[in-house]
Amino acid sequence: MRRPFAVLVLGAAACARVARPGAVAPSSGGARSVDKGAAESRAAALVARMTLDEKVSQLVSDAPAIPRLGVPAYDWWNEALHGVARSGRATVFPQAIALAATFDDALVRRVAEAIAREARAKHVAEARGGASGRYEGLTFFSPNINIFRDPRWGRGQETYGEDPWLTSRMGVAFIRGLQGEGGGGLAAAATAKHFAAHSGPESLRHGFDARVSAHDLADTYLPQFEAAVREGHVAGVMPAYNRVNGEPCAASPTLLTQTLRGAWGFDGYVVSDCGAIGDLVHGHGAAPDLEHAAALALAAGTDLSCGNEFRALAKARAEGLVTDAQIDRAATRLFATRARLGLLDPPSAEPPSSVVDSPEHRALAREAAREAIVLLENRGGALPLAPSIRRLAVVGPTADDPDVLLGNYHGEPSHAVTPLEGIRAAASARGVTVSYARGAPLSGRGVSSAQLAEALTAAKRSDAVVAVLGLSPRIEGEEGDAALNPSGDRLDLALPRGQQRLLEALVSTGKPVVLVLTAGSALAVPWAATHVPAIVAAWYPGEEGGSALADVLFGDASPAGRLPVTFYRAVTDLPRFDDYAMRGRTYRYFERAPLWAFGHGLSYATFRYTNLVAPATLAANTDTTIGVDVENTSARDADEVVEVYVSRPDAPAYAPRRWLAGFARVRLAANERRAVNVPVPARAFSLVDDHGARATPPGTFRLAVGGAQPDAAWSYAGAQAGLTANVTVTPATSSP
Repeated sequence: MRRPFAVLVLGAAACARVARPGAVAPSSGGARSVDKGAAESRAAALVARMTLDEKVSQLVSDAPAIPRLGVPAYDWWNEALHGVARSGRATVFPQAIALAATFDDALVRRVAEAIAREARAKHVAEARGGASGRYEGLTFFSPNINIFRDPRWGRGQETYGEDPWLTSRMGVAFIRGLQGEGGGGLAAAATAKHFAAHSGPESLRHGFDARVSAHDLADTYLPQFEAAVREGHVAGVMPAYNRVNGEPCAASPTLLTQTLRGAWGFDGYVVSDCGAIGDLVHGHGAAPDLEHAAALALAAGTDLSCGNEFRALAKARAEGLVTDAQIDRAATRLFATRARLGLLDPPSAEPPSSVVDSPEHRALAREAAREAIVLLENRGGALPLAPSIRRLAVVGPTADDPDVLLGNYHGEPSHAVTPLEGIRAAASARGVTVSYARGAPLSGRGVSSAQLAEALTAAKRSDAVVAVLGLSPRIEGEEGDAALNPSGDRLDLALPRGQQRLLEALVSTGKPVVLVLTAGSALAVPWAATHVPAIVAAWYPGEEGGSALADVLFGDASPAGRLPVTFYRAVTDLPRFDDYAMRGRTYRYFERAPLWAFGHGLSYATFRYTNLVAPATLAANTDTTIGVDVENTSARDADEVVEVYVSRPDAPAYAPRRWLAGFARVRLAANERRAVNVPVPARAFSLVDDHGARATPPGTFRLAVGGAQPDAAWSYAGAQAGLTANVTVTPATSSP
């Protein structure tokens, strides 16, 4: 979205806070006690009293007041990707891709509940001051549940990764946390985006046609949106800018009418991406003018334009392009949402402003950042840092850069702890001296020999080096938002050249080097994987990212994050960026050996898997539960992520080679053994055919349970040892 003109529940309880008279219970996230049917009836009655011009005025994102009916002005555009964004002070949690790396949907829900509390507190303060502008409402254009199919996409950082099941679980958790559990009421309104098949190239999005097979559409690009609707009961959906198979998404009968509202029964609001109705004319050539474009979008099921394009509906109505019933339908959906949010009534008791970036929320941000860290390599026990280290060099252009913490679509924290600050604080408590040198420019261009020399001097005078390298939102992001890269997308997957030169020079000193990668996407670093003993992926970790990183580096916490995307060896491993066929992309279809696989992540602890309990036979269309005993065989407390994968050996060539079917993040004390049960849905033992229909053909499926994916031979080895079994699916039993 452009700027203006431009299932497993195993987790800690929600953040506690002190109850006040009239306050919303923490578990609700602030949801209103509203009957949904009553809200819809109230909305219909209100719309019935409006004139045509008044109705049309409400179908744009900056809807004006209607004083005679007591309707206040309201701007629908707000952002909450990983914290309330673009409206001043707010807790900045780890970027969405980092939240996905936690493999902890219960944690994601707690984060979203915290965001809802801050959203309510900020909105009430702004509304009482008479404000009703952009980024001040309670309708949020989040989460982004597109599939991160190609690491070149600059906006992939906003997603939950490359897997439909992981994205579904994280998306549903975020939606439920943000919207709350208030019956028909809403703490805030989530908007799932961008529907559908949207993942770059950014520079082509306003006119691009994503050609997608029926299989790939049903198996990869749609499941997480279906889950958002059917399970998450998401309030809103935002279509993508692009076309899918010739139809602009904002006016697609296939996506919006047949699939979203027809097959899935969605009854919420649909809001266009900002300026997307205009793209029907100028980008896609689907309409001769704005009146026809607005009419096409409204007829397909879009209710609201982010921007002013739907103001053209008044003229479209005069020309007979739309009907009064279509306009009434859209306006009623929008006012029903406002009623469910309590926006048509005086504000009730709400969270106080003190919840915004509160100590409790900062602690949650640190917890989330810590859970997101992925230990990629750790040869020779290089991490945690040894107590014998007395002098530590921190080197790199992203070591002391607040932008690297925040990612895109962010708020403004009261204080952001950079990696350098976090390491310094932890080192000081241990009597360790820290020196710092930037070493190279972020972009890797114009490398200064003086910068490099300063970094090498710091390294040689130290006992060990922490090299903090990688990307920043100034390099990857949305079209027009990445200051050093206007397209937002990446041309290459490697480290910027100057940073690679710096890393090689640091390793050549002979000092122990720990590499910390900052990025919102996968990096191709095969040289580092061979030459650097310890490598950590820290992502864009939010305001407490530096503290969380120090927790892991110094051993106060054992890492347990898992990769939500595949790390490839080179960009040449991938098909063309603008090719939307899934073949050759993501772990589900990639045939070569990756640098690090989806689901990979090491630990300071060791684990043993025993006693796999899985059904030998299973009737089609039947949910099941996979049981396994997991033992922490080390002397330290640690988390472990139990991953369940399924494969069909005789699947057709167009089907995925394997897929994630369930996961659970569990906390195990030193030497603790626990039975872990992972629910696996019936659809995990099904296939989508080349016509897009999902079915469960009888036959044998392979099942693997462990701390990572199984290898190509469907077996495990080493510290991540897991277990495998066969499950024979039989035809569904008929009802008596």
